Amino acid sequence: MTDIIESIRSIVGDTGLLTGTDVSSRLESWSSTAACQAKCIVRPTDTRQLAEVMKLCHAAHQPVVTHGGMTGLVQGGCATPEEIVISLERMRAIESVDVENRSMTVQAGAVLQQVHEVAEQNALFFPLDLGARGSATIGGNLSTNAGGNGVIRYGMAREQVLGLEAVMADGTIISSMNHVLKNNTGYDLKQLFIGSEGTLGIITRAVLRLRPLPRSRNTALLALNDFGCVTALLQAMEASLAGSLSAFEVLWNDFYSLIVTKGKRHGQPLATDHAFYVLLEASGSHADNDRSSFEQALEQAFEQELIVDAVIAQSEQQREELWAIRDDIECMIEHLSPTLTFDVSMNISLMDEYVKEVKQKLAERFPESHSVFFGHIGDGNIHPVMTVGSLEHEIVRQVEEIVYGSLRSRGGIISAEHGIGLEKKAWLHLSRSAEELQLMHTLKQALDPRNLLNRGKIFDLPEQAQAAEH
Repeated sequence: MTDIIESIRSIVGDTGLLTGTDVSSRLESWSSTAACQAKCIVRPTDTRQLAEVMKLCHAAHQPVVTHGGMTGLVQGGCATPEEIVISLERMRAIESVDVENRSMTVQAGAVLQQVHEVAEQNALFFPLDLGARGSATIGGNLSTNAGGNGVIRYGMAREQVLGLEAVMADGTIISSMNHVLKNNTGYDLKQLFIGSEGTLGIITRAVLRLRPLPRSRNTALLALNDFGCVTALLQAMEASLAGSLSAFEVLWNDFYSLIVTKGKRHGQPLATDHAFYVLLEASGSHADNDRSSFEQALEQAFEQELIVDAVIAQSEQQREELWAIRDDIECMIEHLSPTLTFDVSMNISLMDEYVKEVKQKLAERFPESHSVFFGHIGDGNIHPVMTVGSLEHEIVRQVEEIVYGSLRSRGGIISAEHGIGLEKKAWLHLSRSAEELQLMHTLKQALDPRNLLNRGKIFDLPEQAQAAEH
């Protein structure tokens, strides 16, 4: 162990290597109180350093775990005492912005919020957005194919990438730093790494696709009486607002009531006695016309009795206050502790009955449980969050059976945007066929034959394949 650590130190220097209490003082994730257990944390400053480190690890059969902003929710960054952590926290540079080509080249450790700010300084816009924007890194966003608030209009993280660079398990650098929108020259290699959670290669740099900065942004919080009105409203807004609809966030009453009554920084923009709340946002290029179209669409929704109350943001500050209700995850976790979080997707028409079934089964099995539901909905994504008073393994397993088991008959997906990590791999078979899983195994064995990268994340390789390699 000492030999490989000292060899790594010779590559990254003293400041690039953390050991002892510098490792154990870090948490294994933002939502956990458990300490990082890795034998060391390696912090390269560029792709070349990382490639040299991986060559050493490959030769020594040393497994590694990648760390980004550590805002994931599926234990993707957990490391054992036998593993080395690769942290890209010193690779945060935004290397260039190409205004004419509407692209930005960044290192994987660049923080999402910084990307937003630099893009805006150039009258451009990076549409990927989520509550952890101040900590989440681009590498983590891409490796998990993050979703967020704007998927309904702009798509998932993979839709925001023109090119990327990655380091393979053996230290080979794959540089597909494409800068154009259309490139149909064989396999789209970047897609191997986007969404693979660091199991096929470590993303080090990326060329991000930017959009023109919206000149207008209209936001409203709406109250609705039932889920039928929610689905009808979504269809109406997609028709009325055409391509400008950029967010359609739905808050069940349990979520909204909890946040506005327990949160320390919110008022109550709408009463807490409505069944559903929709945070609606549209962005466009002509402020006056867009505002008129937005208000007209809401008036029509009132006339159709789809909504029963509404508040429209009159300033950027009011817009941020409305979004703060949706983004106050800290308040939710504080009042639903110990917390179990889920991230599922299904056809919108099936959501209402799914939530009712989960709530009923939770109440029957865990009478003292408390749950809230919210999500992006416009892209089919719900976040069930709950507490049953315990995180004991068997108890968690029973809750998972309720949440995931209720997806079976509905053709639902166990992970819409958070990934699989360690937490969901036992349930992956519910969303992937045996043939798909076998192909995943084949890819993993081809690109990482020694099973060094994020070992055991997403799925476990067959034991005989690992034994044969060793």
